[in-house]
Amino acid sequence: MYPKQNAWNILYNPYAIMQKLSLNQTLQQKLTPQQIQFIKLLQIPTAELETRIEEELEINPALEEGMDEELSAKDDTYDDNADSDYDEEYNHRDDISLDDYLHHDEYGGYKMYSDGNYPEEDREMPIATMLTLHDALIQQFGYLRLNDRQAVIGLQLLGSIENDGYIRRSLQAIVNDLAFSQGFYSSIEEVEQVLKKIQTFDPPGIGARNLQECLLLQLGRKDAADVYVTYAIKVIEAFFEEFSKKHYDKIQKRLNITDVQMKCVINLITKLNPKPGSVEGEDGLAQYLLPDFWINNNNGKLEVHLNSKNAPELRISRSFAEMLDTYDKSDKSNRHIRETVSFVKQKLDAAKWFIDAIKQRQNTLQRTMNAILQYQHEFFMDGDETRLKPMILKDIATRIDMDVSTVSRVANSKAVQTEFGVYPLKYFFSEGISTEYGEDASSREVKSILKDLIESEPKGNPLSDDKLEKLLNEKGYNIARRTVAKYREQLNIPVARLRKQL
Repeated sequence: MYPKQNAWNILYNPYAIMQKLSLNQTLQQKLTPQQIQFIKLLQIPTAELETRIEEELEINPALEEGMDEELSAKDDTYDDNADSDYDEEYNHRDDISLDDYLHHDEYGGYKMYSDGNYPEEDREMPIATMLTLHDALIQQFGYLRLNDRQAVIGLQLLGSIENDGYIRRSLQAIVNDLAFSQGFYSSIEEVEQVLKKIQTFDPPGIGARNLQECLLLQLGRKDAADVYVTYAIKVIEAFFEEFSKKHYDKIQKRLNITDVQMKCVINLITKLNPKPGSVEGEDGLAQYLLPDFWINNNNGKLEVHLNSKNAPELRISRSFAEMLDTYDKSDKSNRHIRETVSFVKQKLDAAKWFIDAIKQRQNTLQRTMNAILQYQHEFFMDGDETRLKPMILKDIATRIDMDVSTVSRVANSKAVQTEFGVYPLKYFFSEGISTEYGEDASSREVKSILKDLIESEPKGNPLSDDKLEKLLNEKGYNIARRTVAKYREQLNIPVARLRKQL
């Protein structure tokens, strides 16, 4: 009884057990707020950096635009006979009022005076505008003769049209939206009647619920007397699945038409627009890629230049620094003065850190791009993709003595302007493929050759992945069929069956 009781006490009484203390040492990496902010600054592209700087200028009065006065004095050199008046004016340029400068009578220029040297009258300059897809549809909707119920349904349908021109919400869902959001009760049949009217709008195919309906709407606008239009409508209505899989021989047998007729029908269908909403509106706006670097070939010597927007001129506000000196010499026992001094110091420290972070960003970008240029020097000389070497993030990180994550942030969001076009930096990173000569070839090089093989293949009998594998092996590249398929998919090239043409 007693031994069992003692055992019970040892097992379940914590005070009966001898406690054992141990000391474990662990290593954890924690980033400071400044390091986190620098990472964010590093990974944003040049186009967004200007906005980020403007935000910092707005929230921090201790930060100003302009070159630091000490650096400016070092950079500017003058002859011994330089005009002392100009030198004095330069040193006191901060005291010049911009408004006084622009409105001074002695200054004239093309922005201030006309050819007759008389001030121009203030005029509003016209601004180019672009009609969006929704605006164009609303305009056409106004020409329909609809009753009040149809008008409510039509506006709901127009709001459901996506940027590519499709309505992907089911008609039942639109009926429910009308009931729950507007207390308007309708039926699927009533909504579909209004949808049919909207589908007569331009561009042709607008308001379609799927690709098949989109193509049929566009074919319905064409000449019904054209025999090829009739065949095309039959193909989309009855053989859409076979058409999408490019089983043209089956369609041709079912329609009992010749090879020439079948080719004309397919050409007619393929010229239709699968995304009618992209004709105008937001999808039609041009997108511009702002390069972060420029590479120039100066008589055979490649030079890297950082985009000037990456090197903004920022400085500490002189008046804010003087304010700190003034408050710092004041009575520290005053709580209001202590809080003011703390606030001013905080803003000055933040401004100094931000300027240092921008400079560190410039240095990191420059070192990374220089290392990439040295590694892929042969490509940058002539732009030949086959000269690209296998290169991974670690290769560049080792060269510039930085972490792989830092190089990754630079490569994933930056672009470089060359004589051969604009390339994202990640374009130059690729894995290696071994060759029969024991060397490594860039996967970019293999993709380029693969693309050339597919472009030169017989259109009526395209090459399968197995045949492409054999051709690449014959050229000396040790590559498997699954790798060929992976590279083909990365190039957005469909399988052989879908590449077949008549």
